[in-house]
Formats: sequence, structure tokens, C-alpha cells
Amino acid sequence: MCGPGNPISLGVQFRLENDRCIAEFTPRDEHMGYPGVTHGGIVFSLLDDVMANWWYLQGTRCFTAKADIRYRAELPIGTPLRLEGWCTRQKGRLAVMAGQVVRAADGFVFAEATGHFMAAADQRAGSTQAG
Repeated sequence: MCGPGNPISLGVQFRLENDRCIAEFTPRDEHMGYPGVTHGGIVFSLLDDVMANWWYLQGTRCFTAKADIRYRAELPIGTPLRLEGWCTRQKGRLAVMAGQVVRAADGFVFAEATGHFMAAADQRAGSTQAG
């Protein structure tokens, strides 16, 4: 969804900061569901990718096994965002992850997710971001 090898990528660039995966994104008109509002599928995709890229940036490919999302408010198009993903619990190849989509200006949380992720059996990351 966000990787540079995807021709319709959202173009998000992920990085690790203090054991969190972080990125910035501003939804545009092409991400709209209802007039002026970001489509919920885009919001979920951002959360899934920020959680997955926590693993990827540490050299491990992973797959989403289960995910739950809570939308707290509609997300207006054009709102600068900060995406955050982190691990809350890990055992072997399995991990429980958390993520948030927050307004960059004041930290207001538009949506949050939890996910269960499984590391790929071969444990090797490719040459581009996950997603």
C-alpha cells in the first residue's frame, strides 16, 4: 500500500524513532470517501502499514493475522497526520501491535488499531518497504 514498488502507493516513508514506527501523511482528494472526508479503508491501510513497517524496518517481513480498528472521528481531507506503530507484546514469530493516526498539529487521535502479526518463516526483508 505504501511501498515504492507499488505504482499506486500512498508514498508514505516510514522510519523508527525510539522503538516506534513513525511517518507523516496528508490525505488528498483522491483518498476521499464521503465529500471532504478520508475513506476509512485508507485510514485502515495506513494503520496496517505503520504496524507492519515496525517489523520491516528491523529486517523482518511479517503478515497481518488479525486486526481491529476504532475510528474516533471523521478525518478531513488535507489534515497533516502523524502515523505511529509499536509492539505491545511479542513471543517468537507472533506479536501484538498497536497503531494510531493522529493530527500532527495537536495529537488528536482520529483512529487506532491493534493487530496480531506473524513474522515470515524465512525472516528476510526485501529491498522496499512493506505494503
